[in-house]
Amino acid sequence: MVEGIVAFAGPVDRRRRTGYLMVVTSAILFAINGTVSKIMLVGGMPAPQLTQLRSGGAFLGLLVYLLIRRPRSLRFTRQEIPWIAIYGILGFAMTQYLYFVAIKRLPVGIALLLEFTAPIFVALWARFVLHEPVRRRVWAALALAMVGLALVAQVWGGLALDGLGVVAALGASLALSIYFILGERMVGVRDPLSLTCLAFGVGSIFWAVLAPWWRFPAHILSSQISLLGNLSATFVPMWVPAIYLVVGGTLLPFTLSIGALRHLRAAQVGVVGMVEPVVAALVAYLWLGEELGWVQLVGGAVVLTGVVLAETSRN
Repeated sequence: MVEGIVAFAGPVDRRRRTGYLMVVTSAILFAINGTVSKIMLVGGMPAPQLTQLRSGGAFLGLLVYLLIRRPRSLRFTRQEIPWIAIYGILGFAMTQYLYFVAIKRLPVGIALLLEFTAPIFVALWARFVLHEPVRRRVWAALALAMVGLALVAQVWGGLALDGLGVVAALGASLALSIYFILGERMVGVRDPLSLTCLAFGVGSIFWAVLAPWWRFPAHILSSQISLLGNLSATFVPMWVPAIYLVVGGTLLPFTLSIGALRHLRAAQVGVVGMVEPVVAALVAYLWLGEELGWVQLVGGAVVLTGVVLAETSRN
């Protein structure tokens, strides 16, 4: 009997370890991408075009891979079209764009911290829209998040942060909550790679309408830009960080984070993913020299505590 339990637990534990490894790796890659993206924005790449480059590059990369390896996975039904469209535009295109606007105006760590309040919106959606049982801790989570954000923004001093940056980061949080909600629903009927590919495809079409590709400032990719901060004396062509943006900062982490939902529950993925704003703030500090005051650090810890409570309120 004991041997049977051990044999049964083994594969489950391996799946969890795989899921956790996927989430942590994804979070680290995303975190580094925050600083890389800020370098490109400061170097002259507009936020809409940066989003367009990220979406289009990721879509083409995934499309080529799937056409070679699993072309049938790209098929979709008529019923899936509106969901994929919403997922691609709001969950992918707008999340990225608003995040880019935010990190150009705010420290990378703070922008991500604001964006990562998304699980609170997810928990409230589950409680009031889906009428799912949600533990009372969600109210404590909401209160902690509000107090923490007040500390981060230092509201008693007349809001120490850029107002448009804060609005953009909170908008990215709402868009990210849609990414989580629809991702959890759709990964059950479609494999993560094809879902990511189709969503990036929709996002690319969306930006192609708003900002046609023939107007893309391609000359910027060959311009020399500073790596800023502690590497400000080092200059590289814009296409160098662009490669990381598409591959290391998009293709790999998006696929890993969605794929982890096959091994872990959405709440578990969200909790472990909280390492991203922490790592992002550390990378920005070591690379760009972006420092946070002790009050902001305390506020960040309070916000993350609230987010963890929100993530686990649906268990």
